[in-house]
Amino acid sequence: MKPTYIIGEIGQNHNGSVDIAKLIVDLVSRPVHEQMFGLKLQPMDAIKLQKRDLKQELTRSEMEKVYDSPNSFGKTYGQHREYLELDDEEHYEIYKYVKEKNLDLVETLCAPGTLSILKLFTPDHIKVASRDLTNLPLLSALAETKIPIIMSTGMSDKAELETAIEIVSKYHTNISILHCVSEYPTHPYNINLNSISFLMEHYPQYRIGYSDHTIGISAAICAVALGAEIIEKHVTIDRRMKGTDQAGSLGPDGVNRLIRDIRLTELAMGENDLFISDGATSAKHKLERSVASKKNITEGEIIREEDLVLLSPGTGLKWSERYQIVGKRANGNIQESELIFPAMVAS
Repeated sequence: MKPTYIIGEIGQNHNGSVDIAKLIVDLVSRPVHEQMFGLKLQPMDAIKLQKRDLKQELTRSEMEKVYDSPNSFGKTYGQHREYLELDDEEHYEIYKYVKEKNLDLVETLCAPGTLSILKLFTPDHIKVASRDLTNLPLLSALAETKIPIIMSTGMSDKAELETAIEIVSKYHTNISILHCVSEYPTHPYNINLNSISFLMEHYPQYRIGYSDHTIGISAAICAVALGAEIIEKHVTIDRRMKGTDQAGSLGPDGVNRLIRDIRLTELAMGENDLFISDGATSAKHKLERSVASKKNITEGEIIREEDLVLLSPGTGLKWSERYQIVGKRANGNIQESELIFPAMVAS
């Protein structure tokens, strides 16, 4: 099984601070160890940021609306968004820090104006948010860069998805598609992980994954077991911090558990065959049953099937092999409740 490409989405959880964003990068990049078997597991692969052009975001009336919320960073929604928006240079500073940690950077670009950051650096992937899958002018602008694109399906049907793929494919086919439910947090009834199988069946030429907005990590782990090659999950350094996405994100413990369980799931999937591990072979020898004597058998006595019983360990004859000794004479005395081997009977 290929390693899952795990994206830790910062989104707006940096609260307008480059320093907080760097702390989240530190969290995502730290090594993860499985203590029972002493395994060092591969950490997350990428950090995701979002870039908005507020001139191309909302209508003036929406931007000027009073935003009275415990999570507000401004009196109006526009002021709130301005507070949270990092400029191009700040994105570049985070990009350099991400690269120092040997991670990829994924940028969600929400308007053609946000492509200005490409003058400073090239992200490893561009993300198309669910809401912009039908934003065909934006899709064309993003695809024209030839940077690999990841698109989420949270608000679109199959026809809209195929239109988006058609637009991007005019420029390149390095496309990944993430099943997503644009509900924060997503109710268990609405997760519909079978959409991953649907996408794999209908779009086998692309990488298929899952952008997870559920509480906890179980849906992401199940997605990996279904074959998802990419997992995206919101992360933060403290779920109690101010901000609309903080409480629904993974904190430090959650990040550790997500990485651990995804990497262990990858190891657990194994091969498409019946499989006996080395450890199971040892257990088989110790615990499985072999043909043994039900009673004391004297030298020269003919061994009958009713004289036999199955006892551990499993290092002797199996019941299906009992005819190697049944009907033959014992070469010597055989004590009750001991394994009987072919060498113990006359040939």
